Amino acid sequence: MTVEPRTLNIDRVTGGRVSTEQREGSHPTKAVILDYGQVLSRAPGAEGFGHMAKMFNVGLNSFCEHWQSGRDVYDRGDLTAEEYWLKLAAQTNTSITPQQIETLRQVELEIWTRIDPDMLDWLSRLHAAGFKTGLLSNMPWDMVTHVRTKCAWMEKFSFHTLSAELQLIKPHPAIYEHALNGLGVTAGEALFVDDRETNVAAARALGIRAIQFRSVAQLKDELVSLGFPILPAVGQSPVR
Repeated sequence: MTVEPRTLNIDRVTGGRVSTEQREGSHPTKAVILDYGQVLSRAPGAEGFGHMAKMFNVGLNSFCEHWQSGRDVYDRGDLTAEEYWLKLAAQTNTSITPQQIETLRQVELEIWTRIDPDMLDWLSRLHAAGFKTGLLSNMPWDMVTHVRTKCAWMEKFSFHTLSAELQLIKPHPAIYEHALNGLGVTAGEALFVDDRETNVAAARALGIRAIQFRSVAQLKDELVSLGFPILPAVGQSPVR
């Protein structure tokens, strides 16, 4: 949904840092919390999933259904990568070798590490402006290890809440509370951006202002409607 833009009050920007007070009578926004997949990172294309589907001898749609069906327990850290992929093989009546499992793990990392430059730029400007920034993601151990060891942009986040490390996944309320506590803010002082409606609804139920992400342009429009002072630049990010 596109929201009608409003004019920003440029007096909110002072001395290179930003006063985050929003509408009169509302709580100031002190922290911005971002999801990872399909928010900070771009949505994976069909090619990567298609490559994995061929390894299980099933069509793309069937593979995606099986891939998603076991995702919660994998993201929560209840299954190792080997256990997850062997379970998917059993569901599709196929067998896979240890070498194929390693290939699947690598392909999955590759398709989920295409960072959106517009969102990374926005994150950097939020960080520079003095906002607390949080990463809140349902993420299995393979991806946790990758982002913690390979991604310099992790330094732009004040606090990381990653599901496998906590054995909690969104939309469980406790994972949001963990993010808030780690950032040292109340629910009313946080803004949360996630691509999934269920996760956004859970955040709102706790009193967190939340936006469901569909594109950078749509996010920008909704931030303008909130009177938020730091806006993402819209470049070549695809609209979903």
